Amino acid sequence: MKKEIYFDTMKTEINGKVWKFRDNIDTDVIIPGRYLRTFSLDDLASHVMEGENPEFAQNVQQGDIIVAGWNFGCGSSREQAPVALKHAGVDAIVAKSFARIFYRNAINVGLPVIMADIEAEEGEELHINLVEGTIQNISTGKSYTIQPFHDFMLEILKDDGLVNHYLQKKKL
Repeated sequence: MKKEIYFDTMKTEINGKVWKFRDNIDTDVIIPGRYLRTFSLDDLASHVMEGENPEFAQNVQQGDIIVAGWNFGCGSSREQAPVALKHAGVDAIVAKSFARIFYRNAINVGLPVIMADIEAEEGEELHINLVEGTIQNISTGKSYTIQPFHDFMLEILKDDGLVNHYLQKKKL
């Protein structure tokens, strides 16, 4: 069973192995529509990315990072796509661009998404610092500057998504 809560403390640095994907990965590729009838996060996670890489769901590890091309998350607005990726173990997605609704849904469920054009191959290791705005490819030594996450975005991630963030603020 996958870990249910990912950000028990403010996680501003992410280290993980790269999974590489192409341009135009749509939400039906991320989690095919035929699996949307389940309410089980484990079931969703067990089918994530299966059309693009059949071994992904079985081999992704907690902390791994997706690096993709342009327009990641295009297609329907299904929130299950970032939920399935997060529950499968993905700790961040770095892509050249994201579909706007996917980007927002990912932040809403507590999954960091970073718009950047970086060089990274499958299996290489990345270190991402969301506060400093840096990505370092540990495997090659290359470093990249990204837009640092604003405090309000970090708070949403820390609280494991927008709904939990709202509930935390409501308690105050």
